[in-house]
Amino acid sequence: MKTVAPAPNFLDYLIGFSNSDNESFLSLLEKSKESFRFLALKKNDFFVREGEVCNYFCFVESGILQHSIVIEGEEKTTYLALRNSVTSSLNSFLFDKPSRKNIKAISDCNLWVVDLKDFKNLIKNNEAFNQFYYNLIEKQLCLIDDYRIDLLTLSPEERYQKLLENDPKLLQEVPLHYLSSFLGISSRHMSRIRKNIK
Repeated sequence: MKTVAPAPNFLDYLIGFSNSDNESFLSLLEKSKESFRFLALKKNDFFVREGEVCNYFCFVESGILQHSIVIEGEEKTTYLALRNSVTSSLNSFLFDKPSRKNIKAISDCNLWVVDLKDFKNLIKNNEAFNQFYYNLIEKQLCLIDDYRIDLLTLSPEERYQKLLENDPKLLQEVPLHYLSSFLGISSRHMSRIRKNIK
């Protein structure tokens, strides 16, 4: 792993989840970046495989990480982590448990990763990073709740339309079969929807 400095957009991401523009607070966020190290993944490399322990929490500087599970031999996409986001197999990472999912690069990825020891040290000793993490988890819980409700209450067309409105970069950057799996729509039906909704 390289030890070069994380890109400026990493700090911007951390600041975006903070509740303060106090100079000392921002310097703590700047300091927290020093615990992260650079990791490059090539397309189809695994960040973690199902059944293995996830060693890192990461910021995605570039590329796309696909979270997936395999059901009866068929891969199902559960989440897509794009650039300028953070991700992990969190239950595995935090509690040293085998991951229940795969996380794979579906394009070349540049990542900034932190291991569990340094992560816990940041949570405990860096007030700004602690607040970042709290706010991040709070937001993610709300997004997960909305996603589950959408799967039960919206039609495939409505789910696609919502994605088009709220996260259009997914449609531009992610191959169709990953998107259709993520939305719970067959690839054939997804193709029809995309033709009818512009």
